[in-house]
Amino acid sequence: MQLTGAEIVIECLKEQGVDTVFGYPGGSILNVYDELYKHQDEIRHILTSHEQGASHAADGYARATGKVGVCLATSGPGATNLVTGIATAYMDSIPIVAITCNVGVSLLGKDSFQEVDITGITQPITKHNFIVKDVEQLADTIRKAFVIAKKDRPGPVLVDIPKDVTSNKAEYQRQEIQPVYSGKDICEEDIETAIKLIKESEKPYIFVGGGAVLSGASEELYTFVKKVDAPVTDSLMGKGAFPGTDPLYTGMLGMHGTKTSNYGVSECDLLIVVGARFSDRVTGNAKKFAKNAKILQFDIDVAEMNKNVLITEGVVGDIKEILKILNSRLDQQEHKSWIRRISEYKEKYPLTYHPELLTGPYVVEEIYRQTKGDALIVTEVGQHQMWAAQYYKYTKPRTLLTSGGLGTMGYGLGAALGAKTGRPEKTVVNIAGDGCFRMNMNEIATAARYQIPVIQVVVNNHVLGMVRQWQNLFYGGRYSATVLNDSVDFVKLAEAMGAAGIRVSTREEFKEAFAKALSMNGPVVIDCQIDSDDKVWPMVAPGAAISEAFDEKDLNEKEADA
Repeated sequence: MQLTGAEIVIECLKEQGVDTVFGYPGGSILNVYDELYKHQDEIRHILTSHEQGASHAADGYARATGKVGVCLATSGPGATNLVTGIATAYMDSIPIVAITCNVGVSLLGKDSFQEVDITGITQPITKHNFIVKDVEQLADTIRKAFVIAKKDRPGPVLVDIPKDVTSNKAEYQRQEIQPVYSGKDICEEDIETAIKLIKESEKPYIFVGGGAVLSGASEELYTFVKKVDAPVTDSLMGKGAFPGTDPLYTGMLGMHGTKTSNYGVSECDLLIVVGARFSDRVTGNAKKFAKNAKILQFDIDVAEMNKNVLITEGVVGDIKEILKILNSRLDQQEHKSWIRRISEYKEKYPLTYHPELLTGPYVVEEIYRQTKGDALIVTEVGQHQMWAAQYYKYTKPRTLLTSGGLGTMGYGLGAALGAKTGRPEKTVVNIAGDGCFRMNMNEIATAARYQIPVIQVVVNNHVLGMVRQWQNLFYGGRYSATVLNDSVDFVKLAEAMGAAGIRVSTREEFKEAFAKALSMNGPVVIDCQIDSDDKVWPMVAPGAAISEAFDEKDLNEKEADA
């Protein structure tokens, strides 16, 4: 049947099982929005306050559900406002499809009103992107975009459609969408080598990254860990792939990882890396990283092998499939003395914080207690993000949604809206610093418009906390442009946008406020007043090895000895 390009866009979204899109209309995309209006009973549209919020919402939806998130924007500034969200998804391998509409084909390249080369702009931050100048190619391009977004290592794909293509007609035939298989042929020799390395190891450590989450390999990972009988650490993106409550779990690795994990990885003789890419925030000084260990890496992307850290051996393939094979062939291993040594580290170096004051760690632990560890936790970027990683025990994948690679301040609130839309049965909490919250706090209006009951917790220290921490430790206390001690009232702001607002300054007040927020069926902002100089501990100084992690006690002792 003959359909317009705009009708084809909607039909292709329906083919893909898309039930929700996030976006903001404009002149060039009006034809698509007109069709969306006609299909509003089949595809829900969430009008965000800003296009960046739409891209983050699509990202949060994808992370929470495992499906492809979709966002829409018009030409020019509408399209460029998606860029930060697309880059965020790219760095964390999140499958989203961004659909933009441009000026007509005859106006391209002529500096037309609201024209921008969005495919050129996004080329480095997408898995692939397209500009569709012929309506005959539109349906196949959209289908291809969804396949690329999901297949192998996931990521964002952008489809740009000139306005006249959305009004031109072409023959459309509905297609049944086949499941996308991300598997690669796994080299038998590599599997045999991996088994040999594991059997020879006396002090193995397992390091879990976001690839284990993306591949849905949690069950296989749990079986593998128990078979290898090794302690487990994770990256920020790997949270929840292995239960944070298990005795073998030792906390996060890297700059703000636990001393147990940092010391243990530095002492192990085999580091088994499951879907992690050796970010600089994990490795510290890469030349000194796991220097006593052979490194065995499992990853779907061969480009990650030997990119940041030289490995001993690697197995390329889908994490779930690799672990299935290893679990079927690997004999039960036993490392009692090694496990005992790591357990002693856990007892000697627990995470600690002030026992009486309202602090970021207390806020996170209270959220954990009241949600019984069953919430979707979303964060912005900074100190609060690290506290959320350290003090909430993630037992399931896709329960921590955070910008790991790009470190996008302003990510969390849009992502929380997307997560709650995709998983309405879950409690969704966005934990933010006051600096991050300011960046996209206008999305509270979106939450209020649609009555999306997200709980926004602002860990408010009136400074850019993580930057201030670096200024305090490494820049002689010169707090250049990091003090936010002004008259912004987040409670009044929340109320002005149609949400509830509560301010707290003590533990008891937060405990009561969060319990109240859980009972309300609408968006709530909790403004938590904490000290400006609270820090994230432990820490690894830039350029140092992770074995040189220090905390406040170490710092005080060093200053006393000086």
